[in-house]
Amino acid sequence: MDTLKQYHEKRNFKSTEEPKGKLKIKRDKKLRFVVQRHHASRLHYDFRLEVAGVLKSWAVPKGPSLFPADKRLAVQVEDHPVNYANFEGAIPEGNYGAGTVSVFDKGYYEPLNGPDEDAFLSNLADGSIKFVLHGDKLKGEFALVRIKGDQEGKSWLLIKHKDEYATEVSYNAEDAVPEKIKKEGLEYKKVGAKKKSKRIAKPSNNSEPELTELSPMLAKLTDAMPEGNDWLFEKKFDGFRIIAVKEDEHIFLYSRNGKNMNKLFPSIVKELMALNRNVWLDGEVVIEDRTGKSYFQMLATGEPLGSSYQLHYYIFDILKLDENDLSQYPLSERKELLTLFFKGFKSQMIELVTSLKGTPMSIYRQAERKGWEGVIAKDLTSLYHGGKRSNQWLKIKIRQSQEAVICGFTKPQGNRSSFGALVLGCYDNSELTYLGNCGTGFSDELLEILMDKLKRLIISKKPFPQDVSVAKEKEVTWVKPDLVCEVYYSEWTMDHHLRHPVFKGLRTDKKAKEIVMEEVRNERVKEKIISISRHHVKLTNLDKIYWPDEGYVKGEMLEYYEQYGDLLLPYLKDKPISLHRFPNGIGADSFFQKDVDLKQIPDWVKTVPIYAESTDKNIDYMVCNNRATLLFIANLGSIEINPWLSTYKKIENPDFAVLDIDPNGADFDSVIEIGLTAHRIFQQVGVADYIKTSGSTGLHIYLYVKQRYTYEVVRDFIQLIGEMIHEEHPDTTSLIRDPKKRKGLIYLDFLQNRRGQTIAAPYSIRPKPGATISTPLHWEEVKKGLDIRQFNLKTITERLKKVEDPWKTFFDTPSNIKEALANL
Repeated sequence: MDTLKQYHEKRNFKSTEEPKGKLKIKRDKKLRFVVQRHHASRLHYDFRLEVAGVLKSWAVPKGPSLFPADKRLAVQVEDHPVNYANFEGAIPEGNYGAGTVSVFDKGYYEPLNGPDEDAFLSNLADGSIKFVLHGDKLKGEFALVRIKGDQEGKSWLLIKHKDEYATEVSYNAEDAVPEKIKKEGLEYKKVGAKKKSKRIAKPSNNSEPELTELSPMLAKLTDAMPEGNDWLFEKKFDGFRIIAVKEDEHIFLYSRNGKNMNKLFPSIVKELMALNRNVWLDGEVVIEDRTGKSYFQMLATGEPLGSSYQLHYYIFDILKLDENDLSQYPLSERKELLTLFFKGFKSQMIELVTSLKGTPMSIYRQAERKGWEGVIAKDLTSLYHGGKRSNQWLKIKIRQSQEAVICGFTKPQGNRSSFGALVLGCYDNSELTYLGNCGTGFSDELLEILMDKLKRLIISKKPFPQDVSVAKEKEVTWVKPDLVCEVYYSEWTMDHHLRHPVFKGLRTDKKAKEIVMEEVRNERVKEKIISISRHHVKLTNLDKIYWPDEGYVKGEMLEYYEQYGDLLLPYLKDKPISLHRFPNGIGADSFFQKDVDLKQIPDWVKTVPIYAESTDKNIDYMVCNNRATLLFIANLGSIEINPWLSTYKKIENPDFAVLDIDPNGADFDSVIEIGLTAHRIFQQVGVADYIKTSGSTGLHIYLYVKQRYTYEVVRDFIQLIGEMIHEEHPDTTSLIRDPKKRKGLIYLDFLQNRRGQTIAAPYSIRPKPGATISTPLHWEEVKKGLDIRQFNLKTITERLKKVEDPWKTFFDTPSNIKEALANL
């Protein structure tokens, strides 16, 4: 393996004198080390150890130390060729690492575990190596230890062990560097700065520097507070992210996308002028009232503010100080520098962000009580990576919000003027995707302001792709997708729309093309508590795999029932529920349960006692009349929801009649043919029949009989229809219950129509491969080629979005069996 590939790819050897080098397999008896002082865009030291024919290399911002208490950050970089150990000189401008290189110290080293190179490489891979240096300046025992929690595994600590060569005071490698070398580095840097077009130059005549070297570091969205001692927590502020740059006598405030915000917040500019050194700061500008409540909408217009409001710049990071780039220092060190820098500085407007105290859970509860936007968690070892979302900075939202692009507006309703709702979208690659409509959160004044802006952007062409369906599309006036806003929302729907969006405010600090759907960090939460209609439901083992072949987890099943439970509830109302529980997924053992332990269920879960002749006692059945109960049942591992056909209130008279068409191994196109025959007969006798997939192998045809008849009457009627079907298809169907006597024949099961029998409810998930769903169909869809496996947990969302409910009129069309019999 060529470990020098990355080294070669980064360099143009026609314009740099750095050695090209080759992988060296044969080595001298002694392993060499070198430390090179590299004065590039930032001064740092490169620490290199000869291992496996190359120089393993680490960039050490502060340089090596002989003081054991100095745990120096060392960032692992690409391997270098062995002959790089002798390189000194200048790397020309425009090349990778442009600057001056000089040898600070060199010599040889010995691994502490002995000369076995394979063992040393193994320790290196494990993240901990110990060695003895034999150099002119650096002597004695050292260690390199990888920092835990670093996602890329590049951050290490270079530590001096206590021995005869260790010092008892802090060590600065620069003190051992000749002034001539320091001067050369500074002079070269000045010359290089003049050649660069994208460097921040000293402002002259109030000229504005370009913010090109650094963008704000971003946090990844997650749904759980991280644990451990390596994290600090801060309040998530409800404002504009601002990087403040002080260069000599000038202040520049930059938004996240580099827009100058000086005119919006001149008071902050004035306050920061009191700083006595050049500095780059990162923080959040917030407008608050006297109680500390923030007003995000007011930020778009900035100052002046009313007497009831106060502007704040909450600072949480320091990125540069004078000529020193601090971005590669650990957060813990940057925080210390920030505190020292502002020591003695007094301002009611400029405040440093303090870390929150307590356990992660207590901090989260505090944020909930105080109504904060959320909490930011930061790894204390994290370096500052501008413009990127890092797993080392996380945001945990208490109140969910999403940035969106305004793509249109609907007509006003009632007494409202201007518009009814905003049509929202965001970018997925280069295309706009629809997020939903937002019709709340607007004051009368805000409606007028927004309408004035929207009128100037009206266009005729829909900004979304033509196949994207938008709610109330016929009422929409489209606008050029330029305006950016932020909305609160309760949750994402399964089709990636915002549920209950509420307008929060315009974002003048961001560009439309930047707005994408924010993804939650990919960490599966094991349990959570949700509140539905004042009922608290604890959902557990959310990360447990329920469908092994597909990798679907329990949490995805519960999300479906939470999202679409209202589709099932009309068919479950007041009906006893029999549980079929799969506590470890469909690949493990399952069991049936009817009788529930009243002591083990919440008091808000309704149960009814029903007498069972088989046991000569009452059985306590659950009744599922709301989504909270549906989620409670599903959380027990009851993947499918199996109700009776009758309610507990009129137990002998079913609501529904069912013909269950069971393939019994027959070709499914033949099953479809039987279903269509049944439909024709039901139509001929004058009853409305509705069909759904069983979600397993067959089809179910339902009639709504509205408790008008007993089970016996309903069963006899369905049996009669079955016999008529069998007369037309004697070679492919059977009404015989014994499977051995109907092998290969489609079973017309009329015996489902009995007291105590259950059947999978419409829109119920089934414990079958593919996580199929018992899905209502339009009769036009029942034709050859239909595959019931196409209706499953992953496809149902798109279907429900595009296809009108086939059973929309189900309860409007009760069947009259007596008239049907008269029509035979």
